[in-house]
Parts: sequence; C-alpha cells; structure tokens
Amino acid sequence: METNIQTSPNRSAARTARKSKSSVPLFLAVWVLLIGCGVIGSVWYTNHLKAKLTKDISVQTARQITAMQQDYDTQLKQMQTQFSGELIKVQSKVDALNELLQFTKDNTNSKTDNSNKLFSQLNEVKKKLNELQKSLDVLK
Repeated sequence: METNIQTSPNRSAARTARKSKSSVPLFLAVWVLLIGCGVIGSVWYTNHLKAKLTKDISVQTARQITAMQQDYDTQLKQMQTQFSGELIKVQSKVDALNELLQFTKDNTNSKTDNSNKLFSQLNEVKKKLNELQKSLDVLK
C-alpha cells in the first residue's frame, strides 16, 4: 500500500506540472484573443460613430443652408419691392419735371435762368434714376 501512496503523489505532481505548462500558452492565447476582439470592436465602434456624426452634420448643414437661402430670397424680394417703389416715385418726378419744362419752353421765347434750373434738376433726377436702376440690376 505504501507503493500506491507514493506513486499517486508523483503522478498528481506530474499532472500539475503538465497542466501548468499547458495552461500558460492557453492563457496567453485567450488574452491575445480578447485583446484582438477589443481592438476590432473599438475600430468598428469608432467607424460607426464617425459615420453617424458625418450624417448628422450633413443634415444640420443642409437645414442651415435652406434657412439661409429662404432668408436671402425674402430679403431680395423686399429690396426689389422697395427699389421698384422708389423707381416709380422718381419716374413720376421726372415726368412732372418734363411737363413743367415743356410748359416753360412753350411760354418763353428765349432761354431763361428758370429753364436752366429745370434742366439741371432734370439731369440730377435722371442720374439718380440711373443709379437706382443699376442698384436694382445688381440685386437681381
């Protein structure tokens, strides 16, 4: 019986030594596998977040561009309306001055200082009308 007792401890010591020797590579393989999975998972998650952020930023940018374009169109229409109103006013003044000038020409035989004043006023009004027209064209 003593022989059996002595043999058993030797066998269990040999088994323990073999288990410890084979468990180290297994342990390292499991750690390498876990680290690899962690790296792959983090790369996948980073790419997923990157795609999501890119999409969100694109949507936000599109909304802002649309809002700015609508605001620009509204302002442009308001300015066109204002310039059209001013052009109509200036045109009516030019027409009134033309009528007054024609009336003065018909009533006088020679050129007087009044007609010179009317011509200069008429020229000034025409210059302003041209400037307003150019401004309206620039806005369009």
